[in-house]
Amino acid sequence: MSRIKLAACLDPAGRVHGLPTFPWRLAPEGLATRRQLRALGLRPGGQDIAGQILRPRFRRAPLTAFLYRVDRAKPVRPMTPAKTAALAKANTARRTCPACRTDAGYVIPASLGMCVPCAYPEAS
Repeated sequence: MSRIKLAACLDPAGRVHGLPTFPWRLAPEGLATRRQLRALGLRPGGQDIAGQILRPRFRRAPLTAFLYRVDRAKPVRPMTPAKTAALAKANTARRTCPACRTDAGYVIPASLGMCVPCAYPEAS
C-alpha cells in the first residue's frame, strides 16, 4: 500500500479530509458508527459527523464509516402502529408469489420472480 493512502487512514487531526480520521477498529471512546449507536438503542439525532474511520482496501477506495458522539445521541423513536402495519404489509407482499398468489412462507427470490414450485414445476 502506498504511503499516501496509509497516511490518509491515520489522520486523527483531520488535516486530509477535514474530519478526524482513525484507522479501522481504533476509534476513540465516545464515538460510534450508526450501527453501533443502533445496537445501543440510539440514533445520531441530527448531530454533525464527529469523525470517520477509513479501512484501506487493495486497489480500491477505502471503506468509510462516519462516527457520531454517543453523549449527543438520542434514543431511537418507537415503532408506531401505522409503521408496524406498513412493515407487515410490505413483508407479506415480498412473500406472495405473483404467479400462484399464495404466501410462500419465505421471501420470493428476486432471481426467480416467483416461488420455487412455480419456477420449477417439473421438480415437484
